[in-house]
Amino acid sequence: MSYDVDITVPLQRTKTPIQRIHTDFIVVGAGVAGLRAAIELAPAGSVLVIAKDSLRESSSEYAQGGIAAALSDDDEVNLHEQDTIIAGDGLCNVEAVRTLVEEGPGAIEQLIAWGTAFDRDGSQLLFAREGAHSRNRVLHAHGDSTGREIVRTLRQHAALLESVTFRSFAAVTDLLVSEGAVTGVCAFDEITQSLVLIKARAVLLATGGLGRVFENTTNPDVATGDGVACAYRAGAVISDIEFVQFHPTALYVSNTPRFLLSEALRGEGAYLRNAGGERFMGRYHPLEELAPRDVVSRSILMELRATGDSSAFLDLTHLPAGFVRERFPRIYETCRRYGVDLEVTPAPVRPAAHYAMGGVKTDLFGRASLARLFAAGEVACTGVHGANRLASNSLLEGVVFGARAGRAMSSLTASDVGAAAERPPQMLCPLIKERDIRAMAWNACGVLRNGPELDAALKRLESRNFEPMDNPDRSGFELRNIHQVASLITRAALARQESRGGHYRTDFPCKSAAFEKHSLISLDPSDSDAKVTFA
Repeated sequence: MSYDVDITVPLQRTKTPIQRIHTDFIVVGAGVAGLRAAIELAPAGSVLVIAKDSLRESSSEYAQGGIAAALSDDDEVNLHEQDTIIAGDGLCNVEAVRTLVEEGPGAIEQLIAWGTAFDRDGSQLLFAREGAHSRNRVLHAHGDSTGREIVRTLRQHAALLESVTFRSFAAVTDLLVSEGAVTGVCAFDEITQSLVLIKARAVLLATGGLGRVFENTTNPDVATGDGVACAYRAGAVISDIEFVQFHPTALYVSNTPRFLLSEALRGEGAYLRNAGGERFMGRYHPLEELAPRDVVSRSILMELRATGDSSAFLDLTHLPAGFVRERFPRIYETCRRYGVDLEVTPAPVRPAAHYAMGGVKTDLFGRASLARLFAAGEVACTGVHGANRLASNSLLEGVVFGARAGRAMSSLTASDVGAAAERPPQMLCPLIKERDIRAMAWNACGVLRNGPELDAALKRLESRNFEPMDNPDRSGFELRNIHQVASLITRAALARQESRGGHYRTDFPCKSAAFEKHSLISLDPSDSDAKVTFA
């Protein structure tokens, strides 16, 4: 990898230092998908892994739920496939699902070989069941720290590889494109307060989710939809972006983060009750608390509307003494810190934005619609989740498709397209406050949606003026991306005139065969009013 620093090139009206770096491969994101891809890429050349924050700050780190795979004696790959397709509500890419479930067991065994410590009962792996799974197939680590344990293993393994290097506190702002192919990225380095133009033969986006677009979310602060926004601005196709999964049970305590209370709690027997102490899920779905997440989220909001209460309650007080503290130590201690002892007090909960099923459209090897651009993990849309992700399939997707993307990238030779742009793209920031965008997205694109509110929100989002970012900083880039992604979600949700999976329209409450298709949206340089199509 080579470095070159030029502090004389002006950025628009200021003189922001610009660095130039050359590497073979760029991986944007240091979560499960990015690290697994980096390991796969290592034998093929130099790999630069870029993290927007510290290397320990990613959506994967906060994944309390487990990782699903058909490894137990009473399970089968075809059953995992069937459960995934049912949860996807008619929109799963069957080939992608089959790839996930068939390669999943081997991927888990590889993680174990590398040192991942999944929970066991004696010498046997301990399998749990979560919502919409027909078998106990979900592995956990340290009870509720599965993502953190897998990331630890992958980071440790990647750090041993000489060709893999890391750069933290560098926010990728744009993709560099030449002659229809991606030639690198532009990043903002918070430490040096400089822009960095990084050229490479291929770029993998593994930037995670977009939950911070919404006012209420379980996602970390870094989940601002950067990968989707950058890919869209570069001209890549974005698919199924309207499908956002809202986790039904986020801790709802005043002046605290919307901390996620894992689905595994309900898998272990937690009840949902209203303020009157009544279990209500039986009125909405035969699987009660173990119904699919979108059903549980809508059911909670409908119950709250009917009762006028501010929250529902997740009740574990009937479970054996000490069970919650031992089985879910991270959740238990966090709730205690916020004044809720789960062993003696039901936790107030409401839904919050949690996971994006859609994103950068890719094939089964992570290839996006732009040459030399790849995506894996939550930022990507392979179609494996359809309209609604099956619980604990996300970490598995990151491992399986991160490895596949890495293998595909490894086969690329040095690019023969034109040189990357000498200057970063023009950077414009919307004249609107982040909290206003997030409130607008929550109200119009939340669990319950309708046409008039979506239309009004889209007009407000797209009527805003922009100004040049004369003095760039991370918050400005994130604001630009949040605005971009909120507009995409709103536009796609308005176009999908039906209810399916994580997308629910009160004015179109039923599924429609006409919309049993994937939404597609891409930037047309000749028309700023991007159109949503279905295919």
